[in-house]
Amino acid sequence: MGDVLAGIHATWEFDTDSVLIRFERGIRTPRLFQSLRERRIPYAALSSVTLTPGKRGTVVLHAVPRPGADPLLEAAAGQLKEGIDPYRLVLPAERETLAEYYADELRAVLGPEASVPAERFLVTAPEAPMHFKAYDGRAGFDGSLVSFRWFWTGASSAKWKAGDQTFPVAELGGIEWRSPEALEGYLRLVPRGAAADSEAGCPDPVPGAGQPAVGRVQPDQDPAAVVFGLGYGPVHESLPFAAAVLESVRRTQSVPVTTAPVLVGGARRDPADIAERMRHLGDLHQAGLVTDSEYSAKKAELLAEL
Repeated sequence: MGDVLAGIHATWEFDTDSVLIRFERGIRTPRLFQSLRERRIPYAALSSVTLTPGKRGTVVLHAVPRPGADPLLEAAAGQLKEGIDPYRLVLPAERETLAEYYADELRAVLGPEASVPAERFLVTAPEAPMHFKAYDGRAGFDGSLVSFRWFWTGASSAKWKAGDQTFPVAELGGIEWRSPEALEGYLRLVPRGAAADSEAGCPDPVPGAGQPAVGRVQPDQDPAAVVFGLGYGPVHESLPFAAAVLESVRRTQSVPVTTAPVLVGGARRDPADIAERMRHLGDLHQAGLVTDSEYSAKKAELLAEL
């Protein structure tokens, strides 16, 4: 098509085989859009196109992706509100005729595969390295390893006992992301073999989604999860992170592995950080939350990191 359609918060640039969505960076633009910056969506990733009336004198052009085509929406699992759906272009009502033209043009390029789920991701995930701050720890992803570093002010004693965590992507089967805008939001890593409980590696998009299944460890006690709280793990940081991890997991799933996610001791750390963690460990020991043997073992582990 080779044309440009400018809307509110985004501009769509149409090419022969894809549409490039460029998001604005203004103060009123949703922060998720600002974080994504731009996304190229192949027409092969779309299932349908709609044009509907919007709010306050607007129309909405909505390119609906095929299930399984976009790691961002797979990670979101139906939890995104309309206002931060990156596939919706809001335009002034006076541009409805032009929007209808582009809607028809998009429908014309959809192939027969548009009606079936995609067998692989067709839209590129946000790129690593990435990180964000959750309530009980800092999550990092370098493209091959996911790391959780616990905060002494928020992490449970179970997570402090387990220590900071590192998870090779090749040993993961999926992710579970529950929106920080919901009660008890979290990001959980699912080891290979356990992902069969969720075919997409994500929680079901229904009320109460993301709650751990009966018998599973609660996210605040699970060293393979970080939990969100007010002001921690906002959507624009945690969702692109989850999508990037999920895309890497899918790409490596053909590589056979037999081990589970491993604990990290690892690289040398800042002595001040070690001292702070040892003080917190001592507090846990004094409170009776850590046994003498656990205290001694963890103290030796922290000293070894110096």
